[in-house]
Amino acid sequence: MEVYLDNSATTKVRPEVLKQMIDIDENFYGNPSSLHRMGFQIEKKIREARKSAARIIKAGDEEIYFTGGGTESNNIALTGHLANVGKMHNANVVTTKIEHPSVYNVLMHFKDKVEVRFAKLDCMGKIDLKNLEKIVDKNTVLVSVMHVNNEIGIVQELGKIAEIVKSKNKVAKIHVDAVQSYGKIIIDVTRTPVDTISFSSHKIHGPKGVGGLFIRSGVRLSPIAFGGGQEKSVRPGTENTPGIIGFGEACNLVYANFNEENQKLNELKKIYAKKLSEEIKDIKINSSLGTDGAPHILNVSFKNIRGEVLVHYLEQSGIYVSTGSACSSRAKNNRILEAINLDREYIGGTIRISLGYFNNFDEVEYVVGNIKQSVDDIRKIMK
Repeated sequence: MEVYLDNSATTKVRPEVLKQMIDIDENFYGNPSSLHRMGFQIEKKIREARKSAARIIKAGDEEIYFTGGGTESNNIALTGHLANVGKMHNANVVTTKIEHPSVYNVLMHFKDKVEVRFAKLDCMGKIDLKNLEKIVDKNTVLVSVMHVNNEIGIVQELGKIAEIVKSKNKVAKIHVDAVQSYGKIIIDVTRTPVDTISFSSHKIHGPKGVGGLFIRSGVRLSPIAFGGGQEKSVRPGTENTPGIIGFGEACNLVYANFNEENQKLNELKKIYAKKLSEEIKDIKINSSLGTDGAPHILNVSFKNIRGEVLVHYLEQSGIYVSTGSACSSRAKNNRILEAINLDREYIGGTIRISLGYFNNFDEVEYVVGNIKQSVDDIRKIMK
């Protein structure tokens, strides 16, 4: 039996998406910038995909830009917002210590030009709103928050965060990394005044190598790359047409079954948490099981084991989990778990179970049984 539970790292492409991508490669392979009929046909399909991506967050079609992925979207947005920060006096940026590397490392790159302030977090990783209100001021040029943390799954209160930021500084820009929430948590840009939002195809059973960036109408970003003017010069370069059309189809599938799929994932997550807690001693559930927890992410720590050892034990039984973010899997320290003050005796024994469309309830008993046996075996060895 094979059970893939690393969907926050990447997802299996759905067959409906693959069908669309093959059709593009076989029949609509023209360049969208070409003036002939084949160019016009594929350009029309890109417009349809843009509309599909936009309606997930209730954005206007013209506010969606296709990129090479979530990391590139974050880089375009943050670097674009901060391009002129060196000319500003006493400017500061507000973020958290649990951001994805594509946000955290970009802001660290700018730390010699702008003060980087970190909002306080509670033990579940949620932003302390009172502290946020204190550290946002008239010199804040940008606030960047991750809507759903990719390791522990905590959901930040975007509406309240945006309200606080705009009440303290109307001109401060707000960027949201929604790579883990897009298509899984409701985002309505008509109600939440954020300026830019990044998202990615391969987190919602679309192809890798394509992502999106919402830029609110009227917001201007300085370009970080130059070329032929594609995507209104926000992301120049010949479009990845099979990827974009595949992404659009993945968005259509998400939109059509949003409530049903989210309910299934949430129920699965809770069952895994319950059964693991019942079967295994000295365990900590680091993800919220309430409404402020994403439906697809369950972060679990086992006392006195090594998470990477458990990952390899489980893969021998065809079960695939992770120790955290794939982008940080080789890092010596876990910045996210340290930020929420998880006990050190548990940090090293952490795994992330992340669910997707292809997971089902029949897998639970097999997975939990193998985790229990593996944890027991590892603890015996490490005594």
